[in-house]
Amino acid sequence: MDQDSHCRAERELLEGVSRITTSSTPSPSDEEQNQPKAEISCHVRKEGPEKDDLQDSNASLSPNSSMTTKELQQYWRNEKRQCRQVQLLFEIPSTRIVEHHLSKYVMYKIIILQTGSFDSSKSVIERRYSDFERLHRNLLEEFSEEMEDVTFPKKTLTGNFTEEIINERKLAFKDYLRLLYSMKYIRRSKKFIDFLTRPELQEAYGCLRGGQYTKALEILLEVIGLQERLTRGNPLSVVPTLCAVVVCHKDLENPASAFEYGEKALSHLRVHTSHRYYIPLLETMITLAYELGRDFLSLQEKLEEWKAKKDPVRVFTLKELAVREYVK
Repeated sequence: MDQDSHCRAERELLEGVSRITTSSTPSPSDEEQNQPKAEISCHVRKEGPEKDDLQDSNASLSPNSSMTTKELQQYWRNEKRQCRQVQLLFEIPSTRIVEHHLSKYVMYKIIILQTGSFDSSKSVIERRYSDFERLHRNLLEEFSEEMEDVTFPKKTLTGNFTEEIINERKLAFKDYLRLLYSMKYIRRSKKFIDFLTRPELQEAYGCLRGGQYTKALEILLEVIGLQERLTRGNPLSVVPTLCAVVVCHKDLENPASAFEYGEKALSHLRVHTSHRYYIPLLETMITLAYELGRDFLSLQEKLEEWKAKKDPVRVFTLKELAVREYVK
């Protein structure tokens, strides 16, 4: 076959394929052609769960008009809880019975996980019944209205150490923490955050004061991730813990790690130069930067700038401030 014949055959084949494709594609009917564009765009919009769909979904959940005011309030309270996106997940997988001198109690192991991310880190703490009881009592003082429908497992006179009672409380405390965390004002409250972090921080600072820097650092690094997650709206509250980590690393002669955590703490204090930790941290960072061969002049300028604006007052060192934290 010559070249012209080959090209002609190829064209005929392509034309045949084109005719088949065209005939297989349905043409719009007269009704579809006359359909208003606005209506068509509406169909396109409804292919995904957009805002309109969510509104329709909410409309289908409307309460009965015969509800009383109290029932209506309870209905919307429950709806808000169900629709709220949970960021932390609480699990109580196990317990252990502790016998100490004349006392005997159950310790509940609480695992706190972050949801909605690829962060695989988790926090593990232990609390006993009396810790939960104290938290509940403290929250009732401040959030009596929010806590109105929150039930707390009652203490029994007998059988507190049976497997049945312990398992019931494991589930009850898990639901209890989940419910508290679902309430914005409670999960941001100091009382709730202290329940989850204060015992570990007290232990860590006790080790720091005793010169047990390795042990203190181990506990601080374990709890700081949870503390940061719980106080996202208030990063200043994490500054003392970050500075305690700086002190531990510095005394353990890990200047690079100390400088890393110091930079993180300093970033939280950038617009809070009157904070009690600002100048002690700045002075420590200048020393670390000089030791590491990094830029310390910019830090020195900040220090001189602060001193020029403020009257000279006695300032504690970073370590002096750290050892004063959580002193009973």
